[in-house]
Amino acid sequence: MKFSVLLVAFVLALPALAQESRDSVYLAARDAFRAGDRAKLDRAAAQLGNHELAPYVENYQLRMTMDQGDSSATQAFLRRYEGTFVAEKLRADWIRWFGKRGYWSEIQREYPGLLAPEADVTCYYQQARLANGDLAVLDDAGKLWLVQLEPPEACRPVLEALIRNNRVTADDVWARARRQFEANKTAPAKLTLSALPDSQMPEAKSLDLVLASPMGYLARQPANWYASRAGRELAALAIQRIATNDPRAAAGELEKLQSRMQAGEREWAWSQIALQGAKRHYGEALTWYAQAGSTPLSDDALQWKVRAALRANDWSVVLASIREMAPSLAAQPEWIYWLGRAYKAGGLTTDADALFEKVAGQANFYGNLADEELGRKVTVPPRAKAPTVEEQKGARDNPGLRRAMAFFRLDMRTEAVREWNWSLRGMSDRELLAAAQLAKANQIWDRTINTAERTRDEHDFSLRFIAPYGDQVRPAALNQSLDDAWVYGLMRQESRFIPSAKSHVGASGLMQLMPATAKWVAKKIGLKDFNPARVHDTETNVLLGTSYMRMVMDNLDNHPVLASAAYNAGPGRARKWRADQPLEGAIYAETIPFSETRDYVKKVMSNSVYYSAQFNGSPDSLKARLGVVGARVSDAPKDSDLP
Repeated sequence: MKFSVLLVAFVLALPALAQESRDSVYLAARDAFRAGDRAKLDRAAAQLGNHELAPYVENYQLRMTMDQGDSSATQAFLRRYEGTFVAEKLRADWIRWFGKRGYWSEIQREYPGLLAPEADVTCYYQQARLANGDLAVLDDAGKLWLVQLEPPEACRPVLEALIRNNRVTADDVWARARRQFEANKTAPAKLTLSALPDSQMPEAKSLDLVLASPMGYLARQPANWYASRAGRELAALAIQRIATNDPRAAAGELEKLQSRMQAGEREWAWSQIALQGAKRHYGEALTWYAQAGSTPLSDDALQWKVRAALRANDWSVVLASIREMAPSLAAQPEWIYWLGRAYKAGGLTTDADALFEKVAGQANFYGNLADEELGRKVTVPPRAKAPTVEEQKGARDNPGLRRAMAFFRLDMRTEAVREWNWSLRGMSDRELLAAAQLAKANQIWDRTINTAERTRDEHDFSLRFIAPYGDQVRPAALNQSLDDAWVYGLMRQESRFIPSAKSHVGASGLMQLMPATAKWVAKKIGLKDFNPARVHDTETNVLLGTSYMRMVMDNLDNHPVLASAAYNAGPGRARKWRADQPLEGAIYAETIPFSETRDYVKKVMSNSVYYSAQFNGSPDSLKARLGVVGARVSDAPKDSDLP
């Protein structure tokens, strides 16, 4: 009897053992490819069989023989796996190989097969068109002159062709260099300036001094610095560099120099001082923007002009500045909403409501706010029918999703996510919901959310706003007297519920705790026997994270907007970003200087509305959650009170 039971158990375990064995073979093949060991790679490939990742191993083999010039095997692979992620990547690598060797006809043959070409691959294709005498490509390249500020190496010949064919003037060169300075891409700016005629090019030593010591450059510039355009432009660039550290000092220097500068140089320099002043919430920012006159503003500078006007409650500047935006920028939900608010402030309620209608119903920060401006509650759409048995089977059998699941099984998360996301391309709502359910069944919470968010007409917000680890999270929130909807909203944004998540700065776990913060909180709450490894334990991570949230709330007026900003960027910054007068919570969020924190706070607060609806059965008001952020106070706690 015992023998029979053991035999059955052994037989049932065989598939799992076989799977584990074949996974090991795949990993051996990958390691052989990385080591350049063709013989070992071929041996592993022969043993792999019909493993889900066999196409990747075949891809490795083809990439190792690419320089042998036999294209028939590669073309056969691309035909066999047409439309897959692995074929897309192989074709892109093949085009790069061709491009480095100047095989232009081969690039023109293969490029149309790409579904989502990367920038450098597109530039190789443009080089191929140029080699074939197709100068129309310069029209496309010209549109990127002020946009592609740090181009890949493959794009440089295309930009050089613009210059050779007289498609770029000296004004264009200086305009591009200014944009590059504004974006702190100074090395590419030096290359851009090399496109000027020799007689107009600034001295290399002077340009280097502007970059290394802009204040020193202004102190040492020759008495007749204003006699040439290069001299005046260098002075403006030096002002820009000073402004990145001290806008007020830059304004003082510009006031000394501006009478010797032409309008375009002077106004651009003021726009850079204004941009940096707006990011620091200086009251002078709008005055500086006014001194910038009609100089063309970058998208970043124009958006910060609106933000400065929001903090100053100057709705006329909000209105005028959004109207100046390029159509693609003005069409973003935040600027549609704030333009509507500007119309409403001016009494144009019909025009305002028409704008609010454009974004109302969207499951995001500004969609929520627009709904409330129209007098509607934020609602959760009707839950779609659960995927049928056939739809679930379709997801399980999808070759791309199977490859992604194999990567997840091997803890190769980066590769898994790429394969998963690629496989979602072109899926219907029903297919997306089935894929989301597949991710949920395997506790791949981030893909559950990401996939469910892609549906267009049929939705399941229990998948978009999934709430795992309830036995640990909700009691911990209750113990700290925290709103569990806010805790989940923050955790969703922090880690997408991946327990092993680790950020590039070292934050770990569900609540993305920094090592120093975890240690500090553990000491504060008297957690015995704490060591850094415990931060990866779900229960400990949640305990420390919710304890820290409570401390941050206590330190910041019990205000969730301030506390959310503090959790991401630190309590000192959250306090510093207050104004001298109370601010509407939405304006505080929109004017956070760090783009990552600004996006984070908006998403956390919107998430909390949907979690509240899920937990409590009725939607909250986002405006009520945002409330009003109190004015900056001189007796605020020291930054050292919290890490």
